[in-house]
Amino acid sequence: MAVPVAFFAVFFAYPVAAIVARGLRIDGSWQFGRIVDVLAQPDVRHVLWFTTWQALASTALTLLIALPGAYVFARFDFPGKQVLRAVVTVPFVLPTVVVGTAFLALVGRGGLLDELWGVRLDTTVWAILLAHVFFNYAVVVRTVGGLWAQLDTRQEEAARMLGASRLKAWRQVTLPALAPAVAAAALMVFLFTFTSFGVVQILGGPAFSTLEVEIYRQTSQIFDLSTAAVLTLIQFGAVAAVLAVHAWTVRRRETALRLVDAATTARRPRGTGQWALLAGVLVTVAVLLVLPLAVLVERSLGAPGFGYYRALTREDGGTFLVPPIEAIGNSLQYAVAATAIAVVIGALAATALARRDAGRFVRGFDALLMLPLGVSAVTVGFGFLIALDEPPLDLRASWILVPLAQALVGVPFVVRTMLPVLRAVDVRLREAAAVLGASPWRVWREVDLPMVRRALLVAAGFAFAVSLGEFGATVFIARPDNPTLPVAVARLLGRPGDMNYGQAMALSTILMLVCAVALVVLERLRTDRSGEF
Repeated sequence: MAVPVAFFAVFFAYPVAAIVARGLRIDGSWQFGRIVDVLAQPDVRHVLWFTTWQALASTALTLLIALPGAYVFARFDFPGKQVLRAVVTVPFVLPTVVVGTAFLALVGRGGLLDELWGVRLDTTVWAILLAHVFFNYAVVVRTVGGLWAQLDTRQEEAARMLGASRLKAWRQVTLPALAPAVAAAALMVFLFTFTSFGVVQILGGPAFSTLEVEIYRQTSQIFDLSTAAVLTLIQFGAVAAVLAVHAWTVRRRETALRLVDAATTARRPRGTGQWALLAGVLVTVAVLLVLPLAVLVERSLGAPGFGYYRALTREDGGTFLVPPIEAIGNSLQYAVAATAIAVVIGALAATALARRDAGRFVRGFDALLMLPLGVSAVTVGFGFLIALDEPPLDLRASWILVPLAQALVGVPFVVRTMLPVLRAVDVRLREAAAVLGASPWRVWREVDLPMVRRALLVAAGFAFAVSLGEFGATVFIARPDNPTLPVAVARLLGRPGDMNYGQAMALSTILMLVCAVALVVLERLRTDRSGEF
């Protein structure tokens, strides 16, 4: 626990505390009465209500739509499964500003729905909810499906042989085993939608605003750092309360499970019902996930002769100090470094949290690990600039600053992906190895690692994907001569003109392709090693 605690204390707690203190200290004295004043404002209470409501609605809708997909990917074997799994994950790594723009092209004025049926959804909350499902579909599919694929099907078959119906066997045998993974996925979706920024900013307009949007507005437009600090504390408190409830309820339901090789549980669909389920999931993926991506590709090809792509190789002397194409190499280098940091920190934390004899402090740290997903990225970015600007932590000129910020978001995914599997390992296996003379390190290497290798690869893929698409904090700390892909896309979208917009779509398409290739390689690597479990 020493390394994860130190990492979060230095690179999360300290920067966030520094920016909040800067906002609440006026003329050298603390102004805690400002919190009451801000909460008394009707506009703030409306923003808080809408933030909570849309997050709950988005989480429920995502689970409803994505759980059938998790089952299909976990239990069915069909041609193109690995490629389709990568396609499902790509939307999650897109910058939220790109997601919002893609859905605006679908449901806004002149969009696909407007052209076909004269229907516009950009002025309704449905556009926000559907965009959130698009963004978080992969969280449920990979988090729940990763554990579902390793559950022994013989347990459910035994219940069927004893007279239980298919639904009853699933409800009483499989669902309790999946509950920790479902709860972890729901928690991540809720945190992402509770702190939603880019999607709401583009699709919500003046009618809808979340806490994250309001923090950004108070910070960058009104320059009221005091109100922004209060809103940050409100968001922080709400997220901490959700994580505390999650840690108290989910841990009590986790138990040892019979885990098997994932390759042995997947089979070709049988019967009309299973083929219909597979077809329904494929249609959902095509309409909800592939169609917005297709819009981005189509718009990136709007100029003759790949004109938008050729323009990426030229310096314009305004938006960038280097050709925009260099953002690709920058993003890959930062993402690799961030993934390495996130896997090391997350694996250490998950291993400590998985112990049955973990103390109260360790169990409390389980909830704290999720806080980076619920704290304003704007706050974290400003905090890095304010706190890490003097020795011995003067990192403003160092390249490692960007991977550190990206790793903060990646670590919770590593922990939440590995923890259910680590806790499912039968403790008697570890005890038997220890009795036979194995050291703690060898016990972990010989017992735990073979069981969690698949989860570790999935966690690394998540961390890499999240690092590629991280925008909120990176936009404040990425150097102008070393922009990342999301930062480059946002800068291009912020400038008028068809050429800038087309280049943004071209960079977004490149980001999709890079992520898809990386995820396909990960899927193939994971499948090739599945026989070692």
